[in-house]
Amino acid sequence: MYFLKEDSIIFKAQIKVLILLITRGIRMSNLPEMFHEFSEARQKGFMEIKALKEQGKKVVGIYCTYTPIELIMASDAIPIGLCGTSEEVIPEAEKHLPRNLCPLIKSSYGHAITDTCPYFYFSDLLVGETTCDGKKKMYEYLGEIKPMHVMQLPQTMKDKNAFKVWRDEIVLLKEHLEKELEVEITEEKLKAAIKERNKERRVLKEFYELGKLCPPPITGTEMFQVLYGSEFKVDRQEKTAYIKNMIKEIQEKYEENKGKVSPKSPRILITGCPIGGVSEKILKTIEENGGTIVCFENCSGVKSTDRLVDETIHPIDALTEKYLNIPCSVMSPNKDRLELLSKLIDEYKIDGVIEVILQACHTYNVESYSIKKFVNEEKNKPYLYLETDYSQSDTGQLKTRIAAFLEMM
Repeated sequence: MYFLKEDSIIFKAQIKVLILLITRGIRMSNLPEMFHEFSEARQKGFMEIKALKEQGKKVVGIYCTYTPIELIMASDAIPIGLCGTSEEVIPEAEKHLPRNLCPLIKSSYGHAITDTCPYFYFSDLLVGETTCDGKKKMYEYLGEIKPMHVMQLPQTMKDKNAFKVWRDEIVLLKEHLEKELEVEITEEKLKAAIKERNKERRVLKEFYELGKLCPPPITGTEMFQVLYGSEFKVDRQEKTAYIKNMIKEIQEKYEENKGKVSPKSPRILITGCPIGGVSEKILKTIEENGGTIVCFENCSGVKSTDRLVDETIHPIDALTEKYLNIPCSVMSPNKDRLELLSKLIDEYKIDGVIEVILQACHTYNVESYSIKKFVNEEKNKPYLYLETDYSQSDTGQLKTRIAAFLEMM
C-alpha cells in the first residue's frame, strides 16, 4: 500500500479497499510465487495509476470487453477496468438502484459513489456500452459524477447495417477521446496500438492454452488470477514479457508438477457471466471437490482474446469487425457462442460444462436453455447451471450442487 495525507479522498479510498479485502477474507498465500504478481495486480495498480497521473497521464475507465481499448492506447491514455466485484458496496448502491438488479452493476455503481475505487477516482473519462438495460441506465447516473461516453451497441452482429452502426460508434468514440483528452489519434498510432494489443492477446492465448495439456500444469484458480489480474497491469510490454517468462517457467517445470492435478479429474469449462465477484466461492469449490478447471469461456477468458484484430485492413474497420463479433449473450442470434463452445469442448477435452449466471442477468439467463441443450445433445456432455450473486448466503447450496455434479462424472 502507498500512503497519502489522511484527509485525501484517495487515502480514504485505499483504507476502504483494504477493509473490503480483509472482510472478504482473500487468501493469496496458497498460490505459487509466480502468480502473486497477478493476484495482487489490482491493488498494486492503484499506486501505479497515481504516479502516472502525477506525471500528467490521462486515464480512461472501462467496464466491458466491447470497449475498443486500442483507441484509448492510441490516444496515449491508460485504459483500466473499473471496480465492480465486491458485495460490500452494494447496500449503498441499492439506495439509488433496484435491489433486483445484477450485482455487477450495483457493485460498479456502489464503488463509484463510495470512493472505494481509486481507478474510478483517477479516471478522466468513463466509457461504457449498452450491453444491457441495467447498465445503460446506471451510466446515466455515473455521467453525473464523471465525463461519460456510452457506445450504442447493435443488437446483432450478422448484419451489414450492424457493422455500419458499430463503425460509426467507434468513430464517435475516437472523436470524443480526441476532444476530451486534447489529442490526435492518427492512423499510425492506431495501427501501432492494434499491433501491441494483438501481442498481448497472443501471449494470453498461449498462457490459457496450457489448459489443453493433460493433466494441466496449473489449476483453474491460478489461471484465473493471471487472466483477471492482467487487465490491471499498466505497463503492457512488461506484462507481456512477464507472462512469456511465466509460460516458459511453467513448461520447464511441467514434468515435476504433473502430480499437482490428477489426470483423472473431470476437466471443466466455465462459461456464462463475468465471474470476478464470485470466483472464490465457485472455483475453490470445484477444485476442492476434485474438478479441474481447464478453460474459461467468459469475458475475462477466451471470449475476448480468441480473435485478433486484422492488421492488414483499415484500423477502424478492423476494430469494428473484431469487437462486433464478440459472442456475448447480448447479441441475437448468438450462434458464434455455440461455435466457440464447440471448439473449446473438443480442443480442451472437456468432461463437463458449468455455466455461472449472475442474478438478474437476463440475456445470459435466457440463453442458458440453448447452451444446456447444445452441451447435452450436440456435444453429449453434462451441464450444470448455477445462478448466484456476490453474497455468501448460497455458498452451502453451491457446494452441494457442484459436489453432486462432479461425483456424477
